[in-house]
Amino acid sequence: MAANTEAALKILLVDDQQSHRMVLSAELQARGHQVLETDNAESAVRLFVQCRPDAVLLDVEMPEHNGHWAARKMRETEPEGWTPIIFLSGLVGDGDLATGIEAGGDDYLFKPVSPVVLHAKLRAMQRLCSQQRQLVQLTDQLKASNASLQALSVRDPLTGLTNRRGLDVRLDEELRAARRDKQPLTLMLVDVDNFKLYNDTAGHLQGDQCLRRIGQLLGETCRRPRDLAARFGGEEFVILLPGTSHSGAMLFAKGLQKTMRQLALPHPAEGKRCVTVSGGISTCVPDGSTTIESLLSRADAALYTAKSLGRDRFFCFETQADTNTGHAEAGHYDRDQGSSAEMF
Repeated sequence: MAANTEAALKILLVDDQQSHRMVLSAELQARGHQVLETDNAESAVRLFVQCRPDAVLLDVEMPEHNGHWAARKMRETEPEGWTPIIFLSGLVGDGDLATGIEAGGDDYLFKPVSPVVLHAKLRAMQRLCSQQRQLVQLTDQLKASNASLQALSVRDPLTGLTNRRGLDVRLDEELRAARRDKQPLTLMLVDVDNFKLYNDTAGHLQGDQCLRRIGQLLGETCRRPRDLAARFGGEEFVILLPGTSHSGAMLFAKGLQKTMRQLALPHPAEGKRCVTVSGGISTCVPDGSTTIESLLSRADAALYTAKSLGRDRFFCFETQADTNTGHAEAGHYDRDQGSSAEMF
């Protein structure tokens, strides 16, 4: 008998008559296929789940559960896959064929099985299996590409941090979670001090390098799984700290200031002084009236207060304190009173 040039298949052969199984199994193995045998429907379903064959030859008429029952059970175990099921039957009526197809079968072989027809149908199933594998591979590649594009769509290309789009999504998620769990949520709006002077003096390329380094530092300070550093726009960043109280936020801000001083990025327009940041802190246990806009607005007002107090500090309205002095008298500072060009 000529060797089969198609890829070998793992075939589950189900027939309650041992003589039929022996003949078919020998024919299949002679063509290089691996054969798993059983004589009942329940065992067939178990083998199908455990071994995941490439094709099933399934007798229709068996005691207790028949082949149609087994086919339905097999289909239930592979909602996203597809394994060819060929029924073996002596019933040749149109109704019998329709019932088999509805049960999940793909084709019929009439007993006694012709070896020529058997191998012709298996070759067709091999081609279908090959096409399915290619389709699965292409689908996986497409999913990976989509996941990569999704990641890029929420990533700031300059700093590598989450961008404004990604921030909005996370803010909504964390706001809902904090409201549901009645836990505090802290948002920090961080701005690089005198960054316009930095760009005007050193140029925008050096300014970009400065932002990259600061972005890296902010990302490294967010060590808990749900903490987030994001680029808000320009030289402004947002740090999101779920489950962090006012006191915890102030401690975090002081630690961030210390790390910035250790980084010691020279500011080209300020002599021996280094680059500093100012920040506004907004912390609350959200209720039904709390919105993303209200959190950002309060953090923005606190940032302007920090700028008005001399920069290089973080200010929090809830504690009426800044990280440099521990207290402040500018809790009601109106950002419209000052010029952003002068402060920033």
